Amino acid sequence: MKNIFNLQELINKFKGSEHSYNEFFNTSSMSVGIYELKAGEIDTQQPHTEDELYFIISGESQMFVGENHFTVKDGSFVFVEKNVKHQFYDIKKDLTIIVIFSPAEYTLAK
Repeated sequence: MKNIFNLQELINKFKGSEHSYNEFFNTSSMSVGIYELKAGEIDTQQPHTEDELYFIISGESQMFVGENHFTVKDGSFVFVEKNVKHQFYDIKKDLTIIVIFSPAEYTLAK
């Protein structure tokens, strides 16, 4: 199992991917990936069955988590509890986001 990752190498690896979310780490207790959304793009994700932590590497957007709406940008951390509706919207600058699921994504959906 790989224990160390270089953020810029990961960003370069997934740049231009046909997928907006690319997982690069997965154990039973957590999974981690890079989520990218372009300015003006629509975020179509649905609530997940696992807790999530988003770290905004770069970009700017509005976001809602449940009933709370706020601006996210470079350096923002956002916690989303499992099964809570959430979405990025009004994306002003391309978003590059680290997403951490705990436990690993889809673990509790089984």
